[in-house]
Order: sequence, then C-alpha cells, then structure tokens
Amino acid sequence: MKPNIQSQIFQQIKLRLANQDSIGNALSELLHISPDAVYRRYRNETPLTATEIQKLCQHFDISFDKLASVGNGKVLFDYPPLNTYDFSLESYLEGIRERFTYLKSLSNPSMLLAINNVQFFQLLNFPQLVRFRLYFWAKTHLQIKDYALEKFKHEKTSDRAFELGRDILQLYNQIPSTEIFDPELMRGFMRQIWYYYKAHLFEDPSYALFLCDRALLMVHHLHDQASAGKKFIYGTQAPADGNEFNVYMNETINSEATFYYETNETKGLFISHNIMNYLHTSDENYVSDTKQILDKQLANSSLISLVNEKERNSFFYDLEKMIRSFRARIEADINF
Repeated sequence: MKPNIQSQIFQQIKLRLANQDSIGNALSELLHISPDAVYRRYRNETPLTATEIQKLCQHFDISFDKLASVGNGKVLFDYPPLNTYDFSLESYLEGIRERFTYLKSLSNPSMLLAINNVQFFQLLNFPQLVRFRLYFWAKTHLQIKDYALEKFKHEKTSDRAFELGRDILQLYNQIPSTEIFDPELMRGFMRQIWYYYKAHLFEDPSYALFLCDRALLMVHHLHDQASAGKKFIYGTQAPADGNEFNVYMNETINSEATFYYETNETKGLFISHNIMNYLHTSDENYVSDTKQILDKQLANSSLISLVNEKERNSFFYDLEKMIRSFRARIEADINF
C-alpha cells in the first residue's frame, strides 16, 4: 500500500479520536499489537496488513475506496441507511448529534447552508414541529407499516428526544454559520400541515392550528436572531459574543438543501437525500466544486442579518403572511 494512503488512514483515525486517547493505546488493543508496533505503522516504517486495514476501516468507519480514489468524475458518499424497523425520532436525532459532536471537536469549525424548505436545526427550538416533520416523513413518504393506521395526535416529545434535540441545537448554535434562505422557506412545511388537515390525519383537527402558531413563533425567533446576527435558543437572550449567524436572502429558489462545513483539519458536504435523509462526502474535488457554486449563490443574495433592516423586515413579513394564510384557511374550514 502507498505510504500516503496509510498516512491518510491514521489521519482519519486521529480526527475520530479527537484527542480522547493516543494512537498507540487506541490501536494496540484493536490490532493486538504493541504500542511500539502501532507507532512504526504510524510513521510508515511498517506497512499495514490487509487484515489490519480492514479492522481499522470497519472500526473507525473509514472508506478505503475513497482514500484510494475511485477516479475522475466519480464521488463516494456515505449516508445513514433507513432501517424502517428501527425508525424513531430518537434514532434519527442520535445520528445527527453524533455528526455535530464530531464537527464541534475539530478546530475552528464553520458552516455554510443553503436552505430550500425548512431550517431543521432551528426547528429544534420547537419540538412539536420536529415531531410532526419526522412523523410526516415516516408515515407519508417512507410508508412505515406501524404508522399506517395511526393519526397524528398531540403528545409530548419523549424526554430522550427532547434531550437529543436540545444537544443538537446547542452544538449548532456554538458553530458560526452563514445561511441562505429563499422566498419558499417554510411553504413546503405548511403544505404538509394543510395536507394532513384535509386528509383527516390529525386526531384533533384543531392541532393543525397549534402547529401553525408554533411555526409563527419560529419565524419570529428567526427574525430576532437575524436582527442580532447571533444564534440562541428560543426563550433566551442573544449572547454577547460568538454564535455568529449570517443570513442571506436569495430572491430565486435554492434548488436543494446543502450543508458545507470547513475546519482546520478537513472540509465536507452534506446534501439532502430522499426528502429527510442526507448524503455526506469529503471528496476534495466535489466539495471544492460545490463550494464555488455556493459562493456564487451567496454573491447573488442579499445580507439581511444585522444590516438591511428594510429587506429583513420585508422577508419575514412575507413569511409570516404566508403562514397566517394557511392558518386562516384551516380555521375557516373548522368553523364551517
């Protein structure tokens, strides 16, 4: 094996260990060799065997194909498989928290997001909206059998799901982000509420109004954060420093939800997949190409956080007006 590939494997392992343990200690037990033998491999003095490569890649979730390069015009992605027998709000959130925890452990992380429907991380400020979003995905899109005969009903989010959501929100808030919104923000989500109402899939039809009211609160909270240029949890105050929140308004439509991240150690990309799932890659060429497109999209958008109060107020006024329109239709139908 080429020394540079062996070095890349150890680099990936160091990133995953995040200074929680030494290379020697962590790998000697896994490979059943001494720490000295581990460091000889680390220094490329001794090549890794095929069996050792297999163990390391499986244990640390490293794609050997990606490191060996699959050729020009080809990109390897990883994604969380949809196990319909184990789908739950908790399991979905656990995967996201694991990704954010890893990102936060790296040096100087930052994010650039293009949002085409719902800002899911901001949605976590209002757990009822997250529960509906994932329920809609499981029942209507994945068509999981356990949900087939159920109607959506008012329930508290489990303590575990609430804890996971709050952890993700805190991690998201701690990482500076630049985000591009478009005029269709939240429209698809409101159409889902309207669809469930008209399809009689709410156990209590008036719960649709409750969700509309929570969506309005989310818009107000987004507005407050954009005005302050800081991210903070709903019900708290903007921090004095840190938690940078740069919001841009794109007058056209963001074709897909894209999450670009960058740290001192690595760069990567998450892309929306199958509506609520996501693909991930750190392929250098693909990530670089996508970043160039995002930068051009950013250049054609208007900054509405901290500055441009008129444009900011106009954007959020139109967003609130759209949600109130859906709410009025539901309320009128219930009264009729």
